[in-house]
Amino acid sequence: MAKKPKKTKPTATVTLFYYEGKDKSGRTVRGEINGTNAQWVRAELRAQGIVPIKVRRKTIRFKFTRTRIKSADIAVYTRQMATMITAGIPLLQSIEIVSRSDDNAKLKTMLTRIKIDVEGGTPYSEALQKFPYYFDELYCHLVSAGELSGSLDAMLARVATYLEKTVSLKRKMKRALFYPVAVISVAVIVSAILLIFVVPEFRDLFKQFHAQLPAFTQFVLNLSDLATAYGIFILIGAGLAGMFFAKAKRKSKTLQDKVDKLILRLPIFGKLIQKAIVARYARTLSTTFAAGVPLVEALNAVSRATGNAVYRDAVTAIRDKVATGTQLNVAMRDAQLFPTMVVQMVAIGEESGALDSMLAKVANIFEEEVDLAIDGLSTLIEPIIIVILGVLVGGLVIAMYLPIFKLGSVM
Repeated sequence: MAKKPKKTKPTATVTLFYYEGKDKSGRTVRGEINGTNAQWVRAELRAQGIVPIKVRRKTIRFKFTRTRIKSADIAVYTRQMATMITAGIPLLQSIEIVSRSDDNAKLKTMLTRIKIDVEGGTPYSEALQKFPYYFDELYCHLVSAGELSGSLDAMLARVATYLEKTVSLKRKMKRALFYPVAVISVAVIVSAILLIFVVPEFRDLFKQFHAQLPAFTQFVLNLSDLATAYGIFILIGAGLAGMFFAKAKRKSKTLQDKVDKLILRLPIFGKLIQKAIVARYARTLSTTFAAGVPLVEALNAVSRATGNAVYRDAVTAIRDKVATGTQLNVAMRDAQLFPTMVVQMVAIGEESGALDSMLAKVANIFEEEVDLAIDGLSTLIEPIIIVILGVLVGGLVIAMYLPIFKLGSVM
């Protein structure tokens, strides 16, 4: 089995040629141009009516950190580009305006690189393809379709809507998970502090009683000894185990499939995640199909956008069936992962010839269901979290005061 190439930080290289020459009126002109070699640059300058005198090459290498440019930044950029191009502002000028107005230095650098490529004659979609970390295959495919059809403004608006919906859905899912994780983490930290620093002080007090301690108190004291003696090793071990598991999950498709299946079976969050995946599936397929992308190619892009191995494999199977002539709704029904309502709406869309709009309605419905589920989840989880926090912290306090209460009753 061949080894997978190591992932490196995304980089981009641009070759600029600084030139000095004479225009038709004999004036000296200076500037810079993007090109492949000096001979090409000289020929291009002559075509523009400039007699080149000096041509000097300079290579600039840009380095990008994946975490510096977020999905939300790309969504905002796409919306700004769609708005300006719709208003009649040329493409190059639109890129220049966005790059100057944005505060993100990394995004400015990337847009400068894209602008230089477009100035040199590279199609906008091909210039975007040089930054696959930020503009994936689906994004570039849709932009290319807009360029070929002469409707780049409408296509960018459609892509911007898709990205905004996707970012909004991700934020809602993170919001649903953040609160319980944060509260549980605080509870664990507080419990650890009590076990390591507070409980040992009570041990010295209990020694003065010269009496047998309650079983619960003795259990907490033993737990305190364990945390004090091996706490740092437990923490390091847990961290290493987490890192090893994450690495193994990335490399092993079997493990990834098992984890994704387990996630979908979670008692509370499983249904919520399924609804989010169906919404993402419908939104992506609606956007690509409405852009004129053939259904089989659209399904190929959708399979990578689901974010779950179970649905990825299911969409791949759906794509293969559709390629052989099976209707989309039949292939989805056979997958047994999509609600009956979704399959029926897709069938209606196919029969009426409005599959893209029907899929958009499905996406809207399930996005609203995710909203309602998150609101209900927050209401449901809050008392559960309070109970867990009370049991953890309150249990430790009770364990420490239980011997004192017993001693008082005896006296």
